[in-house]
Amino acid sequence: MKHGVVIFTSDRGIMPAQLAVAAEERGFDAIYVPEHTHIPVERDAPHPGTGDASLPDDRYMRTLDPWIALATAAAVTETIHLSTAVALPVQHDPIALAKTIATLDHLSGGRVSICAGFGWNADELTNHNVPFKRRRTVLREYVEAMRALWTQDEASYDGEFISFGPSWAWPKPKGHIPLIIGAEAGPKTIEWIAANADGWMSTPRTDDVVARAGELNQAWQAAGRSGLPIIRALAPNPDLIDEYEAAGVTDAAWGVGGGSEEEAFRIMDEVAERLNL
Repeated sequence: MKHGVVIFTSDRGIMPAQLAVAAEERGFDAIYVPEHTHIPVERDAPHPGTGDASLPDDRYMRTLDPWIALATAAAVTETIHLSTAVALPVQHDPIALAKTIATLDHLSGGRVSICAGFGWNADELTNHNVPFKRRRTVLREYVEAMRALWTQDEASYDGEFISFGPSWAWPKPKGHIPLIIGAEAGPKTIEWIAANADGWMSTPRTDDVVARAGELNQAWQAAGRSGLPIIRALAPNPDLIDEYEAAGVTDAAWGVGGGSEEEAFRIMDEVAERLNL
């Protein structure tokens, strides 16, 4: 099992590049950063954690752009994997986002994956002209369109939400950029992942990672997919690491806060010592 660190980046606290260097030095395999383009002040969408329109943390309105944050990390590291937890691709123009992600992958030597969410904040999605009830379809089309740009010399795509004729777009990624879905893994989400993604990441509220991993593996086989899905445990229970690994969990993402350098380094040191990294 690989181990990474996830931080709620903001315009306060430790810089992503500084965290990435420290994580790589301590033997961690990955860094994960979140995304919100903005948070509408007036909204009806309930937060998954609070159950109402209140936010558990004011960093939701202060998050850094994930791809720029990861680019700064890529520039000062050599091996650490660069990912998100979670990004919101449907809130971007997919042609421009494909260029951004392919560029980061090219410049980092192929170290990028995407952990994406469907988006819980209906009001945020509305500002991006994404119909909340169609957001899964939008994500599927956007990812398919980006993959066309990443893999075809003359790429084209014809969908309901994104269409473009034969086009040139370089750089191409170094290889396949995995798409992992970060969400509660109900039957609908598991089916979507088995059909359209490369894996799943749990949420901080998921208390049955082992059971959900088993269900995803069954759905993966039923869908005729080869190999095994990527399964990432976000904020894992340290007492269940052996059970996670036996259930097919491939990665653990350890939260290191989102505040000071001192806090992040202390947590990383504790986790690294516990895991014998």
